[in-house]
Amino acid sequence: MHRSTFAGRARGAFLTAAVAALATAAPGVARPVRPAGGDAPTAPAQASGTITVDASARGATIAQTVRGANMAVWFDITQTGITKEFNTANLHLVRWPGGSESDLYHWATNTSCNGGYSNANSTFDNFMKDVAVPAHLGVSITVNYGSDEACTGGGDPAEAAAWVDYANNTQKYGVKWWTVGNEVYGSWEYDLHDPPNDPTTYANAVATGYYPQMKAKDATAQVGVVVDGSSAWDQIVLTKAKYDFVEFHYYAQAPGQESDTYLVQQAAPALAQSVAALRSEMTSYGVAGSVPIYLGELGSVYSNPGKQTTSITQALFAGQVIADLMTAGVPRATWWLGNGGCSDASNGNFSPQLYGWQTFGGYMIFSDGLPEYGCPSAPSLPLGVLLPTARAYQVLEKFGDNGGKVLGSTVSSSLPLVRAYGATRGPGYSVLLFNLDEHSSAKVTVTIANAAKSSYVATQTVYDKTRYDASKNNVWLGPTTTKLGTISPTFTVTLTPWSITAIDLGS
Repeated sequence: MHRSTFAGRARGAFLTAAVAALATAAPGVARPVRPAGGDAPTAPAQASGTITVDASARGATIAQTVRGANMAVWFDITQTGITKEFNTANLHLVRWPGGSESDLYHWATNTSCNGGYSNANSTFDNFMKDVAVPAHLGVSITVNYGSDEACTGGGDPAEAAAWVDYANNTQKYGVKWWTVGNEVYGSWEYDLHDPPNDPTTYANAVATGYYPQMKAKDATAQVGVVVDGSSAWDQIVLTKAKYDFVEFHYYAQAPGQESDTYLVQQAAPALAQSVAALRSEMTSYGVAGSVPIYLGELGSVYSNPGKQTTSITQALFAGQVIADLMTAGVPRATWWLGNGGCSDASNGNFSPQLYGWQTFGGYMIFSDGLPEYGCPSAPSLPLGVLLPTARAYQVLEKFGDNGGKVLGSTVSSSLPLVRAYGATRGPGYSVLLFNLDEHSSAKVTVTIANAAKSSYVATQTVYDKTRYDASKNNVWLGPTTTKLGTISPTFTVTLTPWSITAIDLGS
């Protein structure tokens, strides 16, 4: 497995709850074989129903840093266009230096242990000066827990502390979030401690080394620990380590078991349940409710990405996931991956039962510049083109705003494949709607109950299957935005098949 493409991500680590949900739900899901080319059958009758968003039912506060992505040292981050792609997708957070590579990587020399690869241009300073600073991104760093600079023992807290010192005292970058290690609970993670991948060893190293030494360099730095959603690891780490937040990762499916029906209709609720279970677990161990949960990695499949990852189906999953994280009050999340992870049929799942037109897939949500390593037969696609998942983020930018509040919402039973979210947005409101039906549109009447005004100037932003389908001809269309004029707090909208719709009710 070539580290510049795959080995830096999380191999095999997605939450137990998600595995169980996939094992029980995915095999039983009907997967109709599509006609040649993936053309849809005749559309069934249009669904209709009502949605109510209660402006008085105010929930979690929205943080713009819930919309973020990873970048990694194996990708040349000095290439022109990376800042633009992050800004065009309306992302506000970036994680560095890249998944499992973090436990091999030594920031001061831009080198890695155990055959790891870092691009010569992808130094920490270049990452900050070429990407994070000009794109106005918050930064989350994963420090090396797995190896010391000599590659002869476990990670050195002094190396991590020196990174905090250099970043925030010498260079004045103001990096706020620092996690100790990547997925050190897993046997796939490089760890030269004795014993390796051990919760007690990890908790003690954080409590007595990493946390105090990093805080000594910058008392405002937030230091996090990794959790995996299982009591075997989490109880020891949560009760014995010192930390300011916890980080965990979520991948919805195992490679080769991908199902569009599962991903579109069930995977996001499974994550919401996992977040709630983790919060409950933290409470049971006496962790204060104010300790944030950070989703460091998100994705539809934990290895061997295939056709689904460049399809509208992953975009629908991503949009729901981020909306659910907002609802749960999760302040930060970074999708795996911005750039740097292409895959073709020699690795990933390109079954005709999965919807999509591409001969390539990958973790990346922006084109790396195709063809490339891992996808030698991919069509020509310039660096920075937004792929479907990034298009979902563009729609999400129209939902809520930084510091806004999530609102309670209900969907009538006649709309089983419609999901709805509400939020405050400036002096008005916004509604985020998903039609999870591949073939049929849905006519919905939305009411903003207890609205502050009797009318609002509104706009509608939509990304859907029709927009995605242009990619069959290698045309990658973004969302459409339409001015709706002045509308009342009760209005009717038609949701096209497999669509993400944001309606902004301004002043």
